[in-house]
Amino acid sequence: MTTIRENFIDTPQPPQVIADLLREAGIAINGDAPWDIQVYDEKVYREVLTRGSLGFGRAYMEGLWECAQLDEMFCRLLRADIDSKLIGWARVRLLGEVLRHRLFNLQSPQRAFHVAEKHYDIGNDVFEAMLDSSMSYSCAYWEKAANLEEAQHHKLDMICRKLELRPGERLLEIGCGWGGLARFAAAHYGVEVVGITISKEQQKLAQQRCQGLPVTILLMDYRQLEGLYDKVVSVGMFEHVGPKNYPVYFDTVQRVLKDEGLFLLHTIGSWKTTSKTDAWIDQYIFPNGKLPSAREIVQVLENRFLIEDWHNFGQDYDRTLMAWWQNFDRAWPRLRSKYDEVFYRMWKYYLMSCAGFFRSRQGQLWQIVLSKRTRTTVYRSKR
Repeated sequence: MTTIRENFIDTPQPPQVIADLLREAGIAINGDAPWDIQVYDEKVYREVLTRGSLGFGRAYMEGLWECAQLDEMFCRLLRADIDSKLIGWARVRLLGEVLRHRLFNLQSPQRAFHVAEKHYDIGNDVFEAMLDSSMSYSCAYWEKAANLEEAQHHKLDMICRKLELRPGERLLEIGCGWGGLARFAAAHYGVEVVGITISKEQQKLAQQRCQGLPVTILLMDYRQLEGLYDKVVSVGMFEHVGPKNYPVYFDTVQRVLKDEGLFLLHTIGSWKTTSKTDAWIDQYIFPNGKLPSAREIVQVLENRFLIEDWHNFGQDYDRTLMAWWQNFDRAWPRLRSKYDEVFYRMWKYYLMSCAGFFRSRQGQLWQIVLSKRTRTTVYRSKR
């Protein structure tokens, strides 16, 4: 019986610079560990040297390499900060990415709907198969949960408690997804909810799921918001705002939030400030996205909001993503008639690379409770 190792006897050796970088992370080419990379085509090396992470991910989608435990491979790469040690012509591409973010507003009103068309509107069937029954597409809270369903329920309830929701209040949700939080808050806390989204598919399904409840789902950009609300919440949307738009984003929230109100921001964060985003994620998953750092958030909050509470549970995202992967993989036999093998490998790469990102602790998950200076009520942290 031919072994995997025998298939690579005649495979050209990787460039020394690649082998050395991988060795720093404890990863070998064609090794025996589950996080080692099995190379099927030497084109992989050229893709990595010339296109960096974009080439690496694209080569995986094309089936040019494999790894038995992608999530752990990415964790090891990121713990060793290999992503910051770019080599060869990949540096030129990195410079172009930095300049693109600095020179252009990639999240302008004219571009705001691009991410919906590329990602959120691919098909509700994928997300219904992958997510829990609330269709929460954000980090779950696992402290006292035994499964994804419980963890997302606990997260939704924690958000409502942190916002101190009271019956009869008006809650604005910026980026409402498929209506999971809006439905939960209206049903369990007796509030009226206005949710906005830039995804037509999300709006349609959210409206169906919230029928019979005091919930309104609007298709609009946050910059168009008007009115006044007791509480405001934004879960997993801030990653699409972009640093150039942080001032107008927080000014908008400040304008629509009542003086005694609270604003909860739930966002992925980066452990350090960067001038770029991952090229593969930008190309295939979340175009024009940008993860904030703590410094970027704090700087823009000054003279706008007070920080009442800052809660980090980023390691829970690792477990959430792995649960999503298990659900997606389990559902693949009924999805494959609509989506091809390249999509399957793209989605696996996406979920596994993100799991490794949070496991390495480069990725953070923050829930930040904010208030105006006009608020007179003392806030007590809730978990």
